[in-house]
Amino acid sequence: MIETKRTSLTLAAALAGAVATAGLAAPGTASAQDMEQCYGVAAAGENDCANAAGTHSCAGQSTEDYFGGDWKLVPAGSCEEMGGQLEPFDGYGGPRAE
Repeated sequence: MIETKRTSLTLAAALAGAVATAGLAAPGTASAQDMEQCYGVAAAGENDCANAAGTHSCAGQSTEDYFGGDWKLVPAGSCEEMGGQLEPFDGYGGPRAE
């Protein structure tokens, strides 16, 4: 009985510690709220998730540089400065947009 209580308390303490540290960001890193999906700025193989066209379903699967259907998380407010757009688009962005 005492061992069960000790195990439960240890588990509860470990869980509380994990939850408390989960909210802490490393110095110099942006939180998810400070980021936005930017289409047209990911180099081939550097996209962050599935594309708008549905031709791939995972990060790192883009095959074209700066394709307007692939996105990458960037600091909020910097997308358009990088040559991207906040919504998927046909064509290319980034340095290739010119």
